[in-house]
Amino acid sequence: MRAIDPELQARLDGGATRLCRCWLVSRRDGSEMGFTDHDEDLAFGGVIYRASSGMDATALQSATGLSVDNAQAVGALTSAAIREEDIRAGAYDGAEVRQWLVDWERPELRVLMFRGTLGEIRRSDGAFEVELRGLAEPLNAPVGRSILRTCDRALGDGRCGFDTGRPGFSGEGVVVSAAGASLSASGLGGFAAGWFEHGTLLWLTGANAGEKAAVKADLAGAAGLRGLSLWQEPGRRAAVGDRFRVVAGCDKRAETCRAKFDNLINFRGFPHIPGDDWVTAYPKEGATHDGGSQQG
Repeated sequence: MRAIDPELQARLDGGATRLCRCWLVSRRDGSEMGFTDHDEDLAFGGVIYRASSGMDATALQSATGLSVDNAQAVGALTSAAIREEDIRAGAYDGAEVRQWLVDWERPELRVLMFRGTLGEIRRSDGAFEVELRGLAEPLNAPVGRSILRTCDRALGDGRCGFDTGRPGFSGEGVVVSAAGASLSASGLGGFAAGWFEHGTLLWLTGANAGEKAAVKADLAGAAGLRGLSLWQEPGRRAAVGDRFRVVAGCDKRAETCRAKFDNLINFRGFPHIPGDDWVTAYPKEGATHDGGSQQG
């Protein structure tokens, strides 16, 4: 149950119209930004909540028990504090957000209405729409093992155990040209074509330094150059001369784990479980359904 200041409660009971909403967005890099739907800036808690920021929000929906609070904040990219390149670079991923109902005459009279994190951010025609996830959202995260034919671990994590820093399994490249999610790079000519497909790229220099990206395709080009396609365009445009480190890719199949990484002992999949086609198959002449091993 929310604790509401008695004076604020009296104003609410009296039908006062001196109320507005304020949002505080706290990014993982430590920066904080305040926004309000009031027509003038407000300040409390050492933060200035900017008016006319293009921010608005739908009503919050909440329920008892373990249901997840949810809402959406919608706005045009008109605030100088919110830049599209930062959104694309993931600067707001997982940022904490709090919303208050505030008496704009006396901002110390306020009540916290929502606390959670930013979720999916969608952009369209110069505007953005962001999902707000409540504190119960982590309860939706799956736990335990996944019973799949493919491995359910990430290459190099604790249960995989493979050292991605071993010679021959990572390399550093330099961007020669870039267009969207496609890169042409030098410095990777010693690796077989496709070696980095499904791999991970870490930007070492340039505007994207410190950011990671997933590699979609890896093609050998002319003159020792390498063509890499990323699953998602970098948040900030890659420039000629930007350096990156890329790690060999794993498609999570048992054959790849054995032949490419010699790490089958740590394979975390179940390659021999029967598939849906076999489970739903019905007996027919010449078929064997005695529980024995299936050939082919």
